Amino acid sequence: MKTYFLKFTQNLPITLDEAWDFFSSPHNLARITPPQMNFIVTSTYNGDAKMYPGMIITYKVSPLFGIQMNWMTEITHVQDKVYFVDEQRFGPYALWHHQHHFKEIPGGVEMTDLLHYAIPYGPIGRITNKILVGKQVKKVFEFRTKAVEEIFGKYTGK
Repeated sequence: MKTYFLKFTQNLPITLDEAWDFFSSPHNLARITPPQMNFIVTSTYNGDAKMYPGMIITYKVSPLFGIQMNWMTEITHVQDKVYFVDEQRFGPYALWHHQHHFKEIPGGVEMTDLLHYAIPYGPIGRITNKILVGKQVKKVFEFRTKAVEEIFGKYTGK
């Protein structure tokens, strides 16, 4: 199984508390996911739910061609206001391990995502990743970068 690695870093003009509060709430995920993915959190947590180790989050998502799928992730690690990790338990990937790191910087917060993922189906999965899935994953993170900037503003370093 071939594993792929992507790293994304974004600086935000907000406090560490604001960043943590926003990104550690499962219900904010839909706000930063492309609308065409029809992303819906189906877990029954209240709007104030914050992530904790062992938390299971379920979704409906249409990652490709409008085909709706169920996706389940588990929050496996949390260090308050430093990082959390979500791992797929059921869904479209053979492997999904996504680390979210937060660090105070002058004038805001640096947010870094480290993503390891794999596509099932051996050689067919590798071809599919090269032609389609890898590009789609990058587009999701590009959308998220723009959405987060619209929500919080552009980082200026001051």
